[in-house]
Amino acid sequence: MNPMSVCSSSSSSSSSSGSSNNAKAWIIHGVVAGVAIAVAVGARAYLGRSRKFRSRVVGIIPARFASSRFQGKPLVHILGKPMIQRTWERAKLAATLDHIVVATDDEKIAECCLGFGAKVIMTSESCRNGTERCNEALQKLEKKYDIVVNIQGDEPLIEPEIIDGVVKALQAAPDAVFSTAVTSLKSEDAFDPNRVKCVVDNRGYAIYFSRGLIPYNKSGKVNPQFPYLLHLGIQSYDSNFLKIYPELQPTPLQLEEDLEQLKVLENGYKMKVIKVDHEAHGVDTPEDVEKIESYMLERNLS
Repeated sequence: MNPMSVCSSSSSSSSSSGSSNNAKAWIIHGVVAGVAIAVAVGARAYLGRSRKFRSRVVGIIPARFASSRFQGKPLVHILGKPMIQRTWERAKLAATLDHIVVATDDEKIAECCLGFGAKVIMTSESCRNGTERCNEALQKLEKKYDIVVNIQGDEPLIEPEIIDGVVKALQAAPDAVFSTAVTSLKSEDAFDPNRVKCVVDNRGYAIYFSRGLIPYNKSGKVNPQFPYLLHLGIQSYDSNFLKIYPELQPTPLQLEEDLEQLKVLENGYKMKVIKVDHEAHGVDTPEDVEKIESYMLERNLS
């Protein structure tokens, strides 16, 4: 598979002048929608043929140097170690992972990772998100795996038990193609768009993700009695679904919220969610580095 085709993005534009052009626009939109539906239906049929226990698991840490909010984030030092190294060291402690690799498009990140002993797969710069980067890395692995765990490189204190938890959740839910984790949302993070919120149904499947506060009540204020959920970045996928994911058309909710999980839900796939007792320590901005270092020093974490 051509790596550029795995991660390439496309855009189209149209204009209308009069009823004829409007009709053409509707026809075009109908064709695009029909293609998207066909891909989604075909994907579900393809996935439906494989319901065996998913045992072989690979952990992939996607890392890119370019970032609108924090350029070079994977290489920033946290108490003397690059953040990507701290994430890799935590992931190595997970019991369910058969293999771990870093997927990057940057030579500096690759060199850094090879220096501390990580396996590295070079991926295309055109990957639009971590999921697409994981997919390209999966295609380049020599061995076959049933589950791919996307371990966010900006969670340097990720608990190995959470990695194991999302893997076991996906293994136990054959109707799901995706699993992830949430924890309790702190009231001070309620309106922070960098802290993604989640709501789930009574069976533990995701209903929606948002950068805004959900659910949102009439008062417009945080309800101290409501158990709001904060999404943790880690997520795992059925490997067959991960191969299909890039072929699914971007969806309106995904584009509006800028959250790739919404493309999964909007196409009708099931996503299993586990609740964990874990304080989130994601690094989204340069200011977060000082916060996490202070946290580690207070608790004697090296």
